[in-house]
Amino acid sequence: MANRTTDREHPVEKAGHGDHLCLVFGDDAENRRVAVRYMTDGLALGERVLYFADQSSPETVRNWLRAARVDVDAACARGQLQVVTVRESYLASGRFDPDTMIQNLRDAVRGSLEEGYTGLRVTGEMGWALRDVPGAELLHEYESRVTEVFTGNPASAICHYDARLFDTGALAAFDHCHPGKVELAPLHGHGALRTIPSFQDGRRVLRVVGSVDLQTADLLAEALRAACAWPGDVEVDMSALEFIDLTGLRLLARTADSLGDGRVLRVSHLPEMLRRVIHLAGLDGPAALVVPAAEEVGSA
Repeated sequence: MANRTTDREHPVEKAGHGDHLCLVFGDDAENRRVAVRYMTDGLALGERVLYFADQSSPETVRNWLRAARVDVDAACARGQLQVVTVRESYLASGRFDPDTMIQNLRDAVRGSLEEGYTGLRVTGEMGWALRDVPGAELLHEYESRVTEVFTGNPASAICHYDARLFDTGALAAFDHCHPGKVELAPLHGHGALRTIPSFQDGRRVLRVVGSVDLQTADLLAEALRAACAWPGDVEVDMSALEFIDLTGLRLLARTADSLGDGRVLRVSHLPEMLRRVIHLAGLDGPAALVVPAAEEVGSA
């Protein structure tokens, strides 16, 4: 079964010209990891890099880069790196104006090329949109329109949305008006099994990619333990699953049985045959294990 999300998800190291990507993150370390990799890659490629800081101060962002052994002072002095606040970028006119911001980005792309840079990278923290900012209600319109600045041009952008600040509905809306999204760091990313945290429709999900058998069951168990520490129900997306044996299915049932507090383990995109195996093996005993049929997933 084809995965619904991997065609939109890109590791940050593969971000490049034409991309307008959404990063939904749930912790500061992930936000920093993506920002630093995106910026350092751009600097190494001879691009101009703009960072619009909100929750993080500009000096904090510059210190991230210093810790990554970037000569920040030199990059800023020659104009290749600019780290400014949202008050100096998105809200420079005292309000948020999509037309003005889009034109400013077009000018920045053109100016970067005229000054000899190979392109432009823009990355910004979007938490300001939740404050009482004039024009903030136009952010969805802006995110839908600004893609045209990057498509087919030597420019790219990553917009950072903190899942601890935005509600599920808002995260889903902003995610879907980006052509792509940044893949979060896999919990396990090598060999026969990859387990990848993700946000789908604003909800935190564990994606399972590859095969679960005696050799990889311990990796799945470790990933499920990490997912159980997330708030709310545990959602596992099996749309990229290639194989799972009875050991793996029992592991899902045991994990569901251990949740408590009214939480459930919801396993989506599991093939109908495996849903039947779960029933025949008596593994659907825990009320907390929810394995919807394909049509139920589609209507969720």
